[in-house]
Amino acid sequence: MYQDVTELRKFYASPLGKIASRLIRRQIRILWPNVSNMDIMGLGYAPPFLKTLMEEADHTVSVMPSLQGVMRWPRHKENAPYNGNLTVLARETDLPIKEASMDRIIIVHCLEHTDHSKQLLREVWRSLAPGGRIIIIVPSRLGPWCRSEATPFGHGKPFSAGQVRDILSKNMLSPTRWTSALFLPPFKSRTMLTALATLEKTGQRWWNRFAGVLIIEAEKQIYAGNPAEVTQKIIPKPVIVGTHRTNHSRVKT
Repeated sequence: MYQDVTELRKFYASPLGKIASRLIRRQIRILWPNVSNMDIMGLGYAPPFLKTLMEEADHTVSVMPSLQGVMRWPRHKENAPYNGNLTVLARETDLPIKEASMDRIIIVHCLEHTDHSKQLLREVWRSLAPGGRIIIIVPSRLGPWCRSEATPFGHGKPFSAGQVRDILSKNMLSPTRWTSALFLPPFKSRTMLTALATLEKTGQRWWNRFAGVLIIEAEKQIYAGNPAEVTQKIIPKPVIVGTHRTNHSRVKT
């Protein structure tokens, strides 16, 4: 079951959420140091991880699942120098995105909640350009964060790295690299929040199997399977939509 978008926004506005998003963004940037002139989509609740990429990207859009709900992003105070709303509400199994139009996709707070993981990943495959890549962020079953319902990573199904790689491989997405983040439990005290940030590199080196979240990159496979199975579909119009630099929108209508 998806968390409500208001709960997700509340968490990422909290001190713990701000540190968690910063540490995860650091790992995303290690995997993707340069996204200049690329088209990027977030699927699930991705705004905390998109805002640093959109300054480089050509186009950015955030797709929020219908069972989660949608919110305006960027918010008004964050909107300059971009105009309009960059979010769309849609079923995760019917993405309102043109075929082979996205260079990069971030999936977060989505795979662990959906009952239709195969259809979701086939839609992601359809939306990716040849050679396009995704990053999936999911709670780790061995980490402490999946045991705390005080954070979004304590909801839904946690995964092992092997389970994520297996489900990706079965849906024409070839795992390339993986990393992890959030090595201390999700304490809320100021002292422990400082420790969470300062000990992250130590956790990466010595106990990365016990991270709170897994961050796995995969590349679109052009071979295997029947692409017609996922491309010959009627894509519904989005409920809310926007992109910046809209001279050639990647949203299908």
